[in-house]
Amino acid sequence: MEAHKTERIFDALESFRIELPSWGFANTGTRFGKFIQPAAATTTEEKFSDAGQVHLLTGVCPTVALHVLWDCPDGLRSADEIKRFAERYRVLPGAINPNLFQDQEYKFGSFGNPDPVVRQRALQHTKDSIEIARRLHCRDISLWFADGSNYPGTANIRQRKQWFVEMLKESHAALSPGQRLLIEYKPFEPAFYHTDIADWGMSLLLSRAAGPQAKVLVDTGHHYGAQNIEQIVAWLLSEDMLGGFHFNDRRYADDDLTLGSIDPYQVFRIFHEIRYFEWEAGKQPDIAYMVDQSHNLKGKIEEAIQTVTVAQQLFSKAALVDHEELSQAQTNCDLVTAESLLQDAFNIDVRPVIQEWRDSKGLPRDPLKAFLESGYLEQITKERAARNSQSITSYA
Repeated sequence: MEAHKTERIFDALESFRIELPSWGFANTGTRFGKFIQPAAATTTEEKFSDAGQVHLLTGVCPTVALHVLWDCPDGLRSADEIKRFAERYRVLPGAINPNLFQDQEYKFGSFGNPDPVVRQRALQHTKDSIEIARRLHCRDISLWFADGSNYPGTANIRQRKQWFVEMLKESHAALSPGQRLLIEYKPFEPAFYHTDIADWGMSLLLSRAAGPQAKVLVDTGHHYGAQNIEQIVAWLLSEDMLGGFHFNDRRYADDDLTLGSIDPYQVFRIFHEIRYFEWEAGKQPDIAYMVDQSHNLKGKIEEAIQTVTVAQQLFSKAALVDHEELSQAQTNCDLVTAESLLQDAFNIDVRPVIQEWRDSKGLPRDPLKAFLESGYLEQITKERAARNSQSITSYA
């Protein structure tokens, strides 16, 4: 590969970091049930240990996202223990995710619940999550809501919108200067008639209503099948409202499949829009790259490593698009040249250069192979199998 292309890939890899989800290392499933893996993490400490292994082998996953109910069982009192885990396993806590969907009180919603007592309970949990983030020196608080309704006429959609505005403003007021609210959206599930934050436009409006430290969070699985996600990304970039991603892939709807396993070209196009924006604006947007996958069938750590390495490849490919030539082709309406610039970059095999970059960092050239040869999987399988055989009830 030409030296200038190798340099572009090296530069891209130097800046690329992606956050792992704690729940990706635990036994998870669908609403029909879950399948137990003997090596799955059963405690927050084991999640940190597994995330630490992925970071050790890839070098690009220094943080792990936490779900408050699942990973901070003692609420604020869990912060000191998490700090010890972070020091021991050399991965820091990342985005803090309040849990506003699992408890029985949220049957009819959280921020959109008609009962003011439930709304206040959800708000207090969010404020507690912000305080946990503050104590752990975490910047981002990721908000996803299952709120919605299943049947026409059963909910006052406009009133619920107003409650969301009020609750989000109060949440925003609890932030420290450096913190952010990342507001996620989802068109359906578990609500099947209307979802209170159903698309990026609703998230954008609510983020602006909440305050200047609120941004939109794009989950790549939370769209209808034919939706142009990179157009959404481009619009949010132009509005300075793109806060971060939850990366996964899907064949139908929110399948939580491995990043790039179904449509790697789509992920490449998303990264391309970000890189193209950087070239035009002359600055890097402040975007949190995070994984949100429920590894139900593949090995937990194996799929995490697979996800990270594919993300590196697609990010590197996007770095190879010649933006100056692309801009000229677009101006001239030279459709074939413009499209070919993307296709040609996507079709380049960047893996040898990524291996060179790993060599320069003292990392294994093949992180998955190194993991499988390390003995770590056999060790944790032996340690956890008995506990996992009893873990058949909770989602995570």
